[in-house]
Amino acid sequence: MVLENAPSSQTTPAALPPSVFTLPQTAQLEALYTIIRDKNTSRGDFLFYSDRIIRLLVEEGLNHLPVIPKTVETPTGATYEGVGFEGKICGVSILRAGEAMEAGLREVCRSVRIGKILIQRDEETAQAKLFYAKLPQDIASRYVLLLDPMLATGGSAIKAVEVIKEHGVPEERIIFINLISAPEGLKTFCARYPALRVITGWIDQGLNERAYIIPGLGDFGERRYCS
Repeated sequence: MVLENAPSSQTTPAALPPSVFTLPQTAQLEALYTIIRDKNTSRGDFLFYSDRIIRLLVEEGLNHLPVIPKTVETPTGATYEGVGFEGKICGVSILRAGEAMEAGLREVCRSVRIGKILIQRDEETAQAKLFYAKLPQDIASRYVLLLDPMLATGGSAIKAVEVIKEHGVPEERIIFINLISAPEGLKTFCARYPALRVITGWIDQGLNERAYIIPGLGDFGERRYCS
């Protein structure tokens, strides 16, 4: 039986910033999210199905990179007028959950360079604080795919972009990729960085009183790395 108009839990705020892009909302994508949201899903299935979504997100992120005309000759001797990517790219993962998205990037971009940023909440100020950053030396000349599976309040992502910009990367050359976003975090993040594009798989209802994404999927890192 095929559902022509499958119901969706996707939240689409009327005031969604123009720099935010979601994956096509298909029944297959909804099914994948249903599996990884289920608290009874095994760790093995969580890994498998979240990896499928991550790959879709990375592919969509690459669609937003600029291209230039490129002419090649095919094995038949014919000329093909195609395109090629304008510049080099790299990935930057926000530790630790962002590391889970690195494999998906490597699967579609051979030998891609990947940097890492560790940001944690400062207990005294309650603000996001940088604890560690290791980025490619030539990152200023690359397009950056920033990787973090969840966007809740936006604090960590905002700090990560701040660090990347301090290393010489223009805001418009950064693409933020995540699985699930809260509308509150999207609005805060995009207000801070309006020229930066966000690729998200799903926009949830919002945050609860503890700033957890609802309905969400729990702690992505815990479900990913702990049995």
